[in-house]
Amino acid sequence: MATFYALTVPEFAAELGLSGRDVFDLEWRLSAGEGALIAARTGLSEVSLQAMTYSDYVPDARIMVARKNRHRCVKCQGDVQRKAIALPWTFRCPVHGVELCDATGATVSNMLGADRLTKLESCTGAGVAVLDAWARGVGQAALGPVEMLACLTARHRRASPPNVSEQPRMSLEARRDYHTFLTTPIVRQALAVIVPEYDQAAPVLTKPVRLGLYGLGQGALLQTFALTIGISRIAEDPVTQAIEVLIASDAGGQERLRDVLKTWPLSLRRRISARLWRAERDEKEREIAEKATRRLQSHNLRYVSSHQYRYKIS
Repeated sequence: MATFYALTVPEFAAELGLSGRDVFDLEWRLSAGEGALIAARTGLSEVSLQAMTYSDYVPDARIMVARKNRHRCVKCQGDVQRKAIALPWTFRCPVHGVELCDATGATVSNMLGADRLTKLESCTGAGVAVLDAWARGVGQAALGPVEMLACLTARHRRASPPNVSEQPRMSLEARRDYHTFLTTPIVRQALAVIVPEYDQAAPVLTKPVRLGLYGLGQGALLQTFALTIGISRIAEDPVTQAIEVLIASDAGGQERLRDVLKTWPLSLRRRISARLWRAERDEKEREIAEKATRRLQSHNLRYVSSHQYRYKIS
């Protein structure tokens, strides 16, 4: 509105009699007196003004609202700030339908791949629906995004340097030059287990996300996309996802995850406990069978020798 009147935001607020007020506070909640004051000076109705704010959002969702557009649309004007784009679970421009890009110009399809993104479209829609309902206080359940995000961002294993699959191909000389990178401990979170697509695509040093709501509210484009996918998968089958993370965890990680799961409904925790021991038994049997197979393969006789030795001489 300030741009429309060819004023800066502080000048426009002063003209409205709101000098010194934080504009972000006005966008979040607009009192009846403030709404009437702005309506009288601009000619807009109070209903229209309230629709510009986030007054229908629950207080916990305030951290999700960016002060400016979180990411940008290449077809929108630079000074246009849309209400929907300020939310971290918006990945397409609501007007042009194109993918949003980050500060470097990269989109989710650039980082994940177009084929992988197409397969995840249904998960994305389900996660966005869950988050929209939570932000507006609709359909609140015992297991909501707050509890899901605490699980997704929990450390399920101790920090460790990049493994072989995470390291780029390097010569011996390059490995000496990048010794610090190859020995840097990386935080291992449950997000990588529940959303393996993120684990495969994200740069190794930027894989860890902030804990809880901060991970979604202040994360990068790929991180917020992965957290949205994780929320949809937990919402669809929380028991299976929790068991998979517990199986993949070390002793310390299992203890941390059990503390996180205490906030989940008792009925879900009972189902997780009932199925976990079976899953652990199956995993142990699989490891034993795999170890036995490797042992047999290592003892197979070689019928063709690469070297010929004289009798009784090695």
